[in-house]
Amino acid sequence: MRSFLKLERTEARLMAEAALRKAADIKVLETVCITDDGGFPLLLERMDGARVTGPQIAWNKAFTAAGHKRSTHLFNQAPNGPALPGNEAFGIQWSFEGKFAVFVGGFPIVVDGEVIGGVGLSGGNGEQDTACGLAALAALQEHLGTSHKVLVQADLKL
Repeated sequence: MRSFLKLERTEARLMAEAALRKAADIKVLETVCITDDGGFPLLLERMDGARVTGPQIAWNKAFTAAGHKRSTHLFNQAPNGPALPGNEAFGIQWSFEGKFAVFVGGFPIVVDGEVIGGVGLSGGNGEQDTACGLAALAALQEHLGTSHKVLVQADLKL
């Protein structure tokens, strides 16, 4: 039997709040989704005025990042992004009834080397979604202090 960390609503809430604070600071209307390790939402929040398509897109990004244990933009990053034409996973974005996201804005939540969830952002450009995602990850690290190590970086792949 194995012990493991489990992301809970308290952590999801503080991560989402940090992402939305960053969004407000950089003046972009975002939707954020925090999922558990299975890609199921723990928290989904859309800023007032954000696009109505944001919740589904943010969830797709968080689902993909958690389930595939990598930042979503890495699927399309040249030259070896697996979802690029001619590469091994070309077309993967049509998997899971179109729920598989292969563009910027989804990040696995990695604590002590294990993926415990995903964070997805929708509403900004790639740079803005990334900044908000990193703010969410940094907030979790701050919350956990020195007791655990959270990977706070854009390019995550386990």
